[in-house]
This record gives sequence, C-alpha cells and structure tokens, in this order.
Amino acid sequence: MEEVIHARGHEHVAAEHASTFEVTTDDYLTPAGDCILAIEADRAPADFDPEFVEACRDPEAVITFEIDAGGHRDAVTGRGDPALEFTNERSAVGRTSEYVDDRTILLEAEVAASGFDRDLVEALADGAAATITLRVESTGDE
Repeated sequence: MEEVIHARGHEHVAAEHASTFEVTTDDYLTPAGDCILAIEADRAPADFDPEFVEACRDPEAVITFEIDAGGHRDAVTGRGDPALEFTNERSAVGRTSEYVDDRTILLEAEVAASGFDRDLVEALADGAAATITLRVESTGDE
C-alpha cells in the first residue's frame, strides 16, 4: 500500500538535521529548516487514505520513505506504531527516535535528513521537482 506526494526543493534545503527529515506544504523555507527535504507538498498526513494510516499503525509495519528528485533517488525505512496519528495538515516528519506527534509518519528511521544522498540533496537545493512515495508493509504479510 502506498501514498504519493509531489513537492519541490528549495535553495535553503540543507538536509543537515541529525534526528528527523520533513516534507512540508509550506511554500517557503528558511535556513533554520535543516530537516526539510522539500516544500509545496501537494498532500499532508491528514490527506492519506484511512486504510494506509491503519496499516501504518500496525506495530509490525515497515514503512519506506522514498524520494526521487533531479534524477537521484534515496529511500529510508522505519517502522509503524499504534500511536501514529496522521492528522497534521501541513508537514510529514520521519524520525530516528520513538517520539510521536501529529506530523510523525514513521519511527526509528535508518537515517535522518543528514543521511540522505548528497547528490539528491543538491538537486533539491537547486529546486528540483520531487516525488515522495510512502510504502507500508506488514512483516506478517504473506
């Protein structure tokens, strides 16, 4: 099961944050937003299909965040959790920790913004269009 988000990079994309990464519907980015990979997202967690959200709430769920921009692609895997809300109407955040708020889309990510492919980050800093695909699978799926 998957959700697709279209967004774009911005000149201030630095992807230097050590514990989170984010995609936002905002149309601006300041240098302080060092976790943000893309802006002007056409969807936020509150827009996701209820079946997708329910699948992500399975404690056995494996959630993959894949971003494709400027001919570069990278993917990060994390896990689901029953506490995930998917109610934020502005931002989707992946976390290396177990912290959950209304923006959280996956926990215990393999890497944060600082771990994304630097060629991809450079393309995003050049304003490249981005396609984000979120996939959820349960380890119990056959």
